[in-house]
Formats: sequence, C-alpha cells, structure tokens
Amino acid sequence: MNPSAAPSPSASSASGSVAAETVADPIDLLLAAGRAHGRAGALAASLAFGSRSILKIKHDPKQLVDSAAIPILFTVLFTYLFGGAVSGSTGDYLTVLLPGVLTMSIAIVTMYGGARLAQDVRSGAFDRFRGLPVWRGAFVLGGLLGDAARYLFASAVVVGLGLAMGYRPEGGAPGVLAAVVLVVALGFSLSLLWAAVALVVRDPAVVISIANAVLMPLSFASNIFVRPGTMPGWLRAFVDVNPLSHVATAARGLMNGSGGADGALVWSLTTIAVITLVCAPVALRLYGRRS
Repeated sequence: MNPSAAPSPSASSASGSVAAETVADPIDLLLAAGRAHGRAGALAASLAFGSRSILKIKHDPKQLVDSAAIPILFTVLFTYLFGGAVSGSTGDYLTVLLPGVLTMSIAIVTMYGGARLAQDVRSGAFDRFRGLPVWRGAFVLGGLLGDAARYLFASAVVVGLGLAMGYRPEGGAPGVLAAVVLVVALGFSLSLLWAAVALVVRDPAVVISIANAVLMPLSFASNIFVRPGTMPGWLRAFVDVNPLSHVATAARGLMNGSGGADGALVWSLTTIAVITLVCAPVALRLYGRRS
C-alpha cells in the first residue's frame, strides 16, 4: 500500500465536518422555512382568534343555550301573560315587545365575551397569546368576531320566534336587517366594555355579576316591555335617558316602518360610538400592560 494514499488527519477532520453539516442540513432547511413565513398579518391573526372563540362555544354550550333561552323565555312569557293587558292583543304587543327583546337579548349575551376573556387570563392562555408575534389587538378583535356569532344566533332566534307567533314587520326585510345591525353594533360596544372589566377583575364569575348588576336594571327600567307613559315621573326620567330605551325605540321604528325614530336612532348611534371610543383604547391598553 502506498503510504501517500492514506488520508491525513486534517482531511479526515474536514470530511467529518462536511458529513455533520450534511446531516444538519434538513433541520436548517426546516428552520429556515419556518422563519420565511414571517409574522402573521393582523387580519389572519384576528380570524384565527375568532375561530378559537367560536370553537370554545362547542366546549361551553351554555353560552349558546342562554343566547336562545333568554329571547324565547321573555318573548313567549311576556306576550301571552301581558300582551292582552298592555296592548289589547298579543299581535299588537309583539310590535312593541319583539324589537325590545331583540335589544335586551343581545345586551345580556355580551357578558359572556368578558367572562371568556377573564377565563383565558386565569388559565394562563392569555399570557401565552400575548407572547405570539402577532398584532397586539388581534386577540381582542378575534374575540369580538366570535361574539358576533352569538349575537347573530340570538337575533335569528328572536326574529324567527316572532314570525312564528304572528309578528309581521311593516319595515320588511330591510327594516329587520337594519335593526339587527344596530343591536349587533350595540353588542360590540358592550363587549369592549366587559373586556376592559375582565382585564381588571380577572374572574369570570365577577365579570358576569358586574354585567348583571348593570344590564338587568337597564333592561327592566326601560321601554322594552311597557310604554313609559304610565310610570312615575322619577322612573320615567331614568327611562328617557336609558341607552337601551333609545336602541329599542330605534329598532321598533326600523322593524315596524313607523318612522319617527330618527332621534332615537341618532342617540343610539351616538351612545354606541361613545362606548366604543372610550372602551376600545382602554381594553387595548390594559391588554398591553397586563403582566
């Protein structure tokens, strides 16, 4: 054997290095491919969190059950118990009650969005999501997109039940759709309010208790179930400034095609805008500063 043909130590070392690099190449390629995707866009991240919020309803069906039970209970119960006494007939009472129940149902359902966020904070999922390289507001906006599914479901239950009970909206399909858009916009603004509350109290039960303490008086001390003309002066004064009363009046005007609700519609849109402009920055700031 020719001694000069034997590989030198340096050549063997270089060959081993090349082999090691060859083995590591697939891993490097995978890592490089992962880095190539970059940061998820704001829309894609928001849709992903929205899908997660909707999937959570599957594991907590109580949210969807309440979205159906609340409108069914109040519509059927109040129509057949008080319809004749309040308006003379159940058909006439439905024109007053149904838009009001639509408003109240969406308002009450909004509390579950805050409870969901508080649960994520307590479980630690919130902190993990904050560490993802995505737009900071995607988690909050995605939750709102998930809430929209519950709001639309509750709206469909109210309108469908009213039609089954004989309600015929004079405003037609455009009036009903406009009323649904209005109350869903109210739901979005209230969702931001409960999101801010959830980031402060961090307890789902406390969020629901606070929401009930606010929404129940607003719902019953309003013109949703009865006209305020027979109320005491002090109560009527509260009903006249109650935001749920304005939204219910605007929804009645849109659904019944009766007109005369322009003032209520303006007040409703103003209230929704104020709540949104105040609560959205607060919720995002609390989200960003949460440790």
